[in-house]
Amino acid sequence: MKHVTEDSASTERKVYSISELNRRARDILEMHLPLIWVEGEISNFSQPSSGHWYFTLKDEQAQVRCAMFRGRNQYTKFKPAAGDFVSARARVSLYEGRGEFQLIIEHMEEAGFGLLQKRFEELKAQLHNEGLFDEIHKKPLPQYINRLAVVTSPTGAAIRDVLHVLERRYPLMEVNIIPSLVQGDEAIDQILQGLALANKTPGLDAILLCRGGGSIEDLWAFNSERVARAIFASSLPVVSAIGHEVDFTIADFVADLRAPTPSAAAEVLSQDADDLMETFFGYGVLCGNALERKIKQLRERLAHLRLRLRHPGEMLQQRSQRLDQLEIRLLNSRQVFLDKQNNRLQKLAALLDMVSPLATLNRGYAIAFNEKGEALRSSAETKIGDTLRLRLRDGELTTQVTGQLNDLNSKDTQ
Repeated sequence: MKHVTEDSASTERKVYSISELNRRARDILEMHLPLIWVEGEISNFSQPSSGHWYFTLKDEQAQVRCAMFRGRNQYTKFKPAAGDFVSARARVSLYEGRGEFQLIIEHMEEAGFGLLQKRFEELKAQLHNEGLFDEIHKKPLPQYINRLAVVTSPTGAAIRDVLHVLERRYPLMEVNIIPSLVQGDEAIDQILQGLALANKTPGLDAILLCRGGGSIEDLWAFNSERVARAIFASSLPVVSAIGHEVDFTIADFVADLRAPTPSAAAEVLSQDADDLMETFFGYGVLCGNALERKIKQLRERLAHLRLRLRHPGEMLQQRSQRLDQLEIRLLNSRQVFLDKQNNRLQKLAALLDMVSPLATLNRGYAIAFNEKGEALRSSAETKIGDTLRLRLRDGELTTQVTGQLNDLNSKDTQ
């Protein structure tokens, strides 16, 4: 077992300064206590030059200091005074400078808010349990919205803000304003009629449901269960922009998209014309470059085809030249053939001449023919008195047989 002496214990002791203690206490309070609603009577109200409000909220048994800074109190629809009974939405905190427990007021309403807030919370819980707020049911907005239905008061500040933003960002958008009351007992029915009309109008891309800021009573029509279920059943995506950034209604939870203000909704729903033009010119450059590349490819293809394509005249010239070459070859081959045939003829003629009787005649001999024109090969083929025709080299003679000599060495006596 470890024994700790008094000296060693004093060295391990954590000592807080008052500032550190108050800071730790403030952090614990703000971290572990959620945003709450409180009701009470205002007292000790003050407003210094900073514009912040400082006051005390009290009931019959206790009180707590409160601070409401200018960034929040500017949205309050009434000027608080001592004795006013109010409901406030606040964060629990601690003022470190004096170590005082206090509330930081985010929103404040006059008396009567508590009952409406209770009804609001009950309906919110009911619809949440039914799944009307689930993200799975949220319809996505189209990428480009060209026709928009706006269900709102045609004379309120909200529609003016919306139209101003749309004119600046995307003047080509067609806006169909569906007039409706946005406050009072009759507002719920008119809002329902506006939503139904928008869903029946062909060609619309989305619905914007909007109005300006106000008290919880002013915004109560947008906390209607009937309005919530109509938004959920809409075939078109519904964007809600009800009141200021700090205002929340049931319509905001069930809508497909909630915008903090009508102007912010118009920003979300519209395209920036400058961005569109930049994109358009970018596509133009891409198309131009692609067109230039295509033209270059076609030109190269045309040049290649031109190299392969020959003029008909050139083809005729080539064919003519080919014919000339064939004619020359034919002529050359014919001369060669004729020379060969002539030489052969001469050889045959010489050979024939060697065996021809005419050649024999040239050497001094004669050919004897009888009266029938038959050449005589023997003297025995004749008789005395026959007339013979003698063929000589240069002519013919007629003679008569007067005698026959069988011995070639004998001589004719005639």
